[in-house]
Amino acid sequence: MAVVIDGKQVAASYRETLKERVADLRAHGIVPKLKVVLIGDDPASHSYVRGKERAAEEIGIDSQVLRFDETISEKELLDLIDMMNADEEVHGILVQLPLPKHIDESRVIMRISPEKDVDGFHPENVGKMMLGLDTLLPCTPHGILHLAKTQTEIAGKHVVVVGRSQIVGKPVGMLFLNESATVTYCHSKTSDLGEMTRQADILIVAVGRARLVTADMVKPGALVIDVGVNRVEGRLVGDVDYEAVKEKASAITPVPGGVGPMTITMLMHNTVEVASRG
Repeated sequence: MAVVIDGKQVAASYRETLKERVADLRAHGIVPKLKVVLIGDDPASHSYVRGKERAAEEIGIDSQVLRFDETISEKELLDLIDMMNADEEVHGILVQLPLPKHIDESRVIMRISPEKDVDGFHPENVGKMMLGLDTLLPCTPHGILHLAKTQTEIAGKHVVVVGRSQIVGKPVGMLFLNESATVTYCHSKTSDLGEMTRQADILIVAVGRARLVTADMVKPGALVIDVGVNRVEGRLVGDVDYEAVKEKASAITPVPGGVGPMTITMLMHNTVEVASRG
């Protein structure tokens, strides 16, 4: 029976450390400030942003959400980002994705100053991560790495990543490679997915397909991190067949309550990091 990795508990513990750092910054006259841009009425985006607001308030970060109708033009959004880039009191800028179809997401990401890119999506920050340099790391991959470190040593482990998205799959593999793991990527064109996943000491699944990974695809004693969030018959389930796989794994993240809380916590971490740099 696997250890269930309580992402809420791990996140709460890490946030206590961030609270102390923020208190110290405030004592020196520095108030970490995060600005979040929310466009349109996507329910998932609104829910996620509310979670960010609560976390910021808990830690002591000054968080402001700028809400706009989805009719906002790309130029208006880019001009707003320019203003926030120039505002020395703003430490973190986050534009909540997805954006309306008439706005180019890549252009928006590129416009945010790399020094204030608390999502860790700017190509400059991604490049530094690839090189193993100090930078702002993407939040979900960083949270996954932190969760894994609570369970095992990373160096020398075989990590299999199922998924190759720009937001999770690609960067999480690189973070584990930087920790001296051996990393294999799998995706929709992988010919025998089970053959690959059964080799994993650490299995990370991030594709958005409910219960894709079944118990026969998991090596006994593997650490399984499920990043998927899928709604099936009115409830949230992951990309892993949780009930069956937890009988075989050494440790597993639940959905919800696993990776999600760490994503928001690492966003707070990045905001505090920027404020600490002065």
